[in-house]
Amino acid sequence: MADAAPSHGRRDRRRKRSRRHNPDGTMTLIEHVYEFRRRLGYALLAIVAGGIFGFIWFQTRLGPIESLGQIMNGPYCGISPDRLLPGTIAPDGTCRLLQTTPFEGIMIQLKVGVAGGAVLTSPLWLYQIWAFIAPGLYSKERKYALTFVGFASVLFASGAVLAYLLVPHAFAVLMNFGGEFFTTALTADKYISFVLSLLVIFGVSFELPLLIVMLNFVGVVKYEQLKKWRRGIVFALFVFAAFATPGSDPFSMLGLAGALTVLNEIAIQIARVHDRRKARREQASEWANLPDDQPAPFDYTPTTIEDEPAEKAGRSGTDDIT
Repeated sequence: MADAAPSHGRRDRRRKRSRRHNPDGTMTLIEHVYEFRRRLGYALLAIVAGGIFGFIWFQTRLGPIESLGQIMNGPYCGISPDRLLPGTIAPDGTCRLLQTTPFEGIMIQLKVGVAGGAVLTSPLWLYQIWAFIAPGLYSKERKYALTFVGFASVLFASGAVLAYLLVPHAFAVLMNFGGEFFTTALTADKYISFVLSLLVIFGVSFELPLLIVMLNFVGVVKYEQLKKWRRGIVFALFVFAAFATPGSDPFSMLGLAGALTVLNEIAIQIARVHDRRKARREQASEWANLPDDQPAPFDYTPTTIEDEPAEKAGRSGTDDIT
């Protein structure tokens, strides 16, 4: 009997998390806290597992895929050999970063490994965040949220890839200044920090057009407003790119600003199509031409709570904590 009670309690908790047995996700406050702790634990386990994999991948080649260290060193190795400090080119022709402290190498490997592992395992820990939020949303809201999360992931990855492709050109420009007076010998910590910050900045910046689409879908901004603000938005994007890029080189700034301008125009056109469809739906409504002084023909027949559909009866447990 002692073992039956814990088993019964676990079964009840699983039923509360099940969409079939608990369609509106109703939970008490303490149950929400336990659910948050459980989802956070799973997300951290996914990130730790990805970090261990990335730490190993840093020095290990995976078949046709280069090691993570070689991928990160790629832009640095693109610098002309005559500009590099003697000794940074190994006898086998590979270039190496400068390590200035005893533990710098292992800390860089750990930092890059965790970052790479977090990207690879992002579907796992993003799902845990989604699983915690989803019970508090209606079915239509869940559909929109999944769509936006998917596009956000693709846009972030696209921004990071663009940044990686622009890093060699940025180095080529920056290293040409004072070429006859300086020799390049980048320390591992500063170089890796520069590349990672550039990847993150480009990835996050690519989410800005998606924010415009979201605001249009919820009715905060209209296409006509975006059309009037187009020039101002483009100017603001160039100013943002000038301050956001850490290298302050023209290639990174123009690459980010140009990509954001194209994505912003796509977002404006999506808003135009959405507003036109919304206007057509409103015109097709039976109340579209209803006079202002005539009441709408709503059904005022009261219903009981039992007759109300589960989707409309309640949202998540946060609405019925009291």
